[in-house]
Amino acid sequence: MYEILLTTMLVLSIITIIAIALQPTKTQNASNAFMGGSDELFGQQKARGFEAFLIKVTIVCLILFFGIAFVLSKLS
Repeated sequence: MYEILLTTMLVLSIITIIAIALQPTKTQNASNAFMGGSDELFGQQKARGFEAFLIKVTIVCLILFFGIAFVLSKLS
Protein backbone atom coordinates (compact mmCIF):
# COMPACT_ATOMS: atom_id res chain seq x y z
CA MET A 1 0.00 0.00 0.00
CA TYR A 2 2.79 2.40 0.95
CA GLU A 3 4.70 1.74 -2.30
CA ILE A 4 1.59 2.24 -4.44
CA LEU A 5 0.85 5.58 -2.79
CA LEU A 6 4.46 6.66 -3.09
CA THR A 7 4.50 5.80 -6.81
CA THR A 8 1.22 7.65 -7.32
CA MET A 9 2.67 10.66 -5.55
CA LEU A 10 5.70 10.60 -7.84
CA VAL A 11 3.53 10.43 -10.96
CA LEU A 12 1.33 13.26 -9.69
CA SER A 13 4.35 15.43 -9.02
CA ILE A 14 5.63 14.92 -12.58
CA ILE A 15 2.19 15.67 -14.07
CA THR A 16 1.92 18.80 -11.91
CA ILE A 17 5.33 20.06 -13.02
CA ILE A 18 4.42 19.52 -16.68
CA ALA A 19 1.01 21.21 -16.27
CA ILE A 20 2.56 24.23 -14.56
CA ALA A 21 5.31 24.52 -17.17
CA LEU A 22 2.79 24.48 -20.03
CA GLN A 23 0.71 27.34 -18.64
CA PRO A 24 1.24 30.71 -20.32
CA THR A 25 2.87 33.46 -18.28
CA LYS A 26 0.97 36.59 -17.30
CA THR A 27 3.74 38.94 -16.35
CA GLN A 28 3.57 42.69 -16.31
CA ASN A 29 6.65 44.54 -17.37
CA ALA A 30 7.93 47.79 -15.86
CA SER A 31 6.51 49.94 -18.66
CA ASN A 32 2.96 48.93 -17.70
CA ALA A 33 3.57 50.20 -14.18
CA PHE A 34 4.59 53.65 -15.45
CA MET A 35 2.21 53.89 -18.41
CA GLY A 36 -0.82 52.69 -16.48
CA GLY A 37 -1.29 49.40 -18.32
CA SER A 38 -4.46 50.53 -20.09
CA ASP A 39 -4.28 47.54 -22.44
CA GLU A 40 -4.81 45.31 -19.40
CA LEU A 41 -7.91 47.17 -18.24
CA PHE A 42 -10.33 44.97 -20.12
CA GLY A 43 -7.97 42.03 -20.43
CA GLN A 44 -9.22 40.24 -17.33
CA GLN A 45 -11.03 37.37 -19.02
CA LYS A 46 -11.81 33.93 -17.79
CA ALA A 47 -9.44 31.21 -18.94
CA ARG A 48 -10.84 29.14 -21.79
CA GLY A 49 -9.86 26.09 -23.74
CA PHE A 50 -6.54 24.47 -23.08
CA GLU A 51 -5.53 27.04 -20.45
CA ALA A 52 -8.65 26.29 -18.39
CA PHE A 53 -7.95 22.57 -18.73
CA LEU A 54 -4.38 23.03 -17.47
CA ILE A 55 -5.60 25.04 -14.49
CA LYS A 56 -8.08 22.30 -13.55
CA VAL A 57 -5.46 19.56 -14.00
CA THR A 58 -3.04 21.49 -11.78
CA ILE A 59 -5.62 21.98 -9.03
CA VAL A 60 -6.73 18.34 -9.05
CA CYS A 61 -3.15 17.05 -9.08
CA LEU A 62 -2.12 19.28 -6.18
CA ILE A 63 -5.16 18.32 -4.08
CA LEU A 64 -4.43 14.62 -4.69
CA PHE A 65 -0.72 15.18 -4.03
CA PHE A 66 -1.30 16.77 -0.63
CA GLY A 67 -3.98 14.21 0.23
CA ILE A 68 -1.60 11.35 -0.51
CA ALA A 69 1.19 13.14 1.40
CA PHE A 70 -1.10 13.34 4.43
CA VAL A 71 -1.99 9.63 4.16
CA LEU A 72 1.66 8.67 3.77
CA SER A 73 2.58 10.69 6.83
CA LYS A 74 -0.03 8.82 8.85
CA LEU A 75 1.12 5.43 7.53
CA SER A 76 4.76 5.93 8.42
